[in-house]
Amino acid sequence: MSVKVNKELLRDLLKKLCELDGASGQENNIIRFIFDTIGDRCRCRVTPLGCVIADYKGENRAASKLMISAHMDEVGLIVTGINADGTLNINCIGGVEADAVIGRQVRLENGIMGSVGSCAVHNMTEEQRKTAPKFDSLYIDIGAKDREDAEKYVSLGDYAYFTCGYAARDGVIRSKAIDDRAGCAIMLAMILENALPYDCTFAFETQEEIGLRGARTAAFDIEPDFALVLEATTAADVPLSEGDKRCCILGEGPVVSYMDRSTIYDRELYKLSIQLAKDIGVRRQTKTVVAGGNDSGAIHISRGGVRTCAVSVPCRYLHTPCCVINEEDYFDSYALSAAMAEEILSGRV
Repeated sequence: MSVKVNKELLRDLLKKLCELDGASGQENNIIRFIFDTIGDRCRCRVTPLGCVIADYKGENRAASKLMISAHMDEVGLIVTGINADGTLNINCIGGVEADAVIGRQVRLENGIMGSVGSCAVHNMTEEQRKTAPKFDSLYIDIGAKDREDAEKYVSLGDYAYFTCGYAARDGVIRSKAIDDRAGCAIMLAMILENALPYDCTFAFETQEEIGLRGARTAAFDIEPDFALVLEATTAADVPLSEGDKRCCILGEGPVVSYMDRSTIYDRELYKLSIQLAKDIGVRRQTKTVVAGGNDSGAIHISRGGVRTCAVSVPCRYLHTPCCVINEEDYFDSYALSAAMAEEILSGRV
C-alpha cells in the first residue's frame, strides 16, 4: 500500500493558510480561501457558526459516513480597553500564556502595528518578579498620544494577531497558526489531489481554541459514523524536558493518541493507525503523557456517539507567536490520514 504525497502542494497550502489571520470567531479569511481553493471541487456550505462543510464526491459510495475535520481558528489577542495614555488593555483568545507574548509585535485587524508591553522590571515589587505575568498586567502600545488618538484607530473587541512570519529551512517550518492550519492544508490537499476514491465529508471548523464549539455543531449537523480529526499537538522535545515529559518528538512522525484530557479514542482505529503506518512506510508515535485535547472531545460524543481517531502533527511552542514543526512529520500526517480515511470508507473497519 502506498500514498502519493504532493509535497509542493502541501508546502504552498500551509504557507498561504498560516499567513492569513483568523482567531476564534473571526475565521472569514480562511473561509474565503477554502471556497476559492475547493469551491469547484466540492459542494460547500457555511453553518450558522461559520464552519465550512464540504461534501466530496468520490468514484464510489462509502460503506460508512466519515467526517474528516480540522479547525480554522488560531489563538490571538483581543482589545478590552483603551487607557488614558493611548495604550490598549488586552486579553487572550484561546490558551495563550501571558509571558509568551511580552515584547512581541502584533498586527491589529485593521493593519495597525503594535507591541505587547508589561510593567518594567525595575518598577516591579519583589513578589511580582516571582510571579508569572497575567493579561491584566499587559497592554499593546500602538504609539498613540492618548485615548482620543487611539480611538481613531482601535475599538473595543478588535483582534490582534502575531506577526513572526513564515519561514522554512532544512526541513523545519516556523510560523504562527500552524495549529491548526496544518490540518486544514492536509484536507485541502486531499480534495485537490482526489486522494480518496469514496464519498466523504470534510469539516473546517470554527472556535476550537475557546471550547470546541464549531466541532460540536458540525458533528451534530453531519451525523457521521466515524471521525478523523487532523490537528497539531504539543511537542516538548526541548532543553530541560526529559523522558515522558517530552510528550512527543519532532521527526518521529505523526502523533496518534490513545487518550487525552477530553477523549478516549476508538481502540480499533488506534490499532489500525499502527498497522497502516507500517504498511505505507511512515513513522508514527503516540503521546507519552495524557494531556491536551482537540475537537475529538466534542465530536466523539455527538448524538449517539462517533468512532473517532486523531492524527496530529507534533509542534513545538504551540499557542505562541512562533510554532515549529518538522516537514516530514507534516507530509507523513497527510499520508497516514489518507490511508486511514480510505480504510474506514471502504468498510474494512
